[in-house]
Amino acid sequence: MKKTFLTFLAAVTLMLSSCMTTGLGTTNSATGNVLSSVLGSVLSSVLLGGTTFDQSGILGSWNYNAPSAAFTTEQALTKAGGTAMIANMASSLASNYSNIGINRSNTSFSFLDGNKFSAKVNGIPFSGTYAYNSQNGEITLKTATETIKGNVTKTEKGMGLMFDSTQMVNILQKEGKVSNTAAVQAVSKLAKSANGARVGFELTR
Repeated sequence: MKKTFLTFLAAVTLMLSSCMTTGLGTTNSATGNVLSSVLGSVLSSVLLGGTTFDQSGILGSWNYNAPSAAFTTEQALTKAGGTAMIANMASSLASNYSNIGINRSNTSFSFLDGNKFSAKVNGIPFSGTYAYNSQNGEITLKTATETIKGNVTKTEKGMGLMFDSTQMVNILQKEGKVSNTAAVQAVSKLAKSANGARVGFELTR
């Protein structure tokens, strides 16, 4: 994990430079959200063996704060290019989430006692039950029609909730009813861009 910090400052510089030249961060707010995501990813860049919550730690309401990206293992992260890769993924996610319309007011997750959850993605509500493994951060969301598996990890500001490509598409299209197919496929492609990559949301209370 320590190795990822060596590339962190360079990653932030490259990411911000990219924002200014490609238009991904044309406002202070957008740039701030991307930077927030990268900062948060320093703690959440590795899912298995990373910092997780205990069962009670995930309870309560969480709102979307910024994109989040991670890898399943330290080996996968290193092979993909370390924190620099996380920075690039977060920057691209921020652009596509903006195109979809995802924001703090329309995307949230609430985990309740009794293993029940309620959520909104892109303003579309859904609910069901969940199972959470505090040892490895794996979480399973069960709705009336499907089962969605993801990973939870601690970030600098809150919680990272991330999924592989297939599960992320389900979250956006089946649950969030997102009609911007190009943006959804771009997010899916990011999750497939390297072995062990996961993408999703940084959530804060």
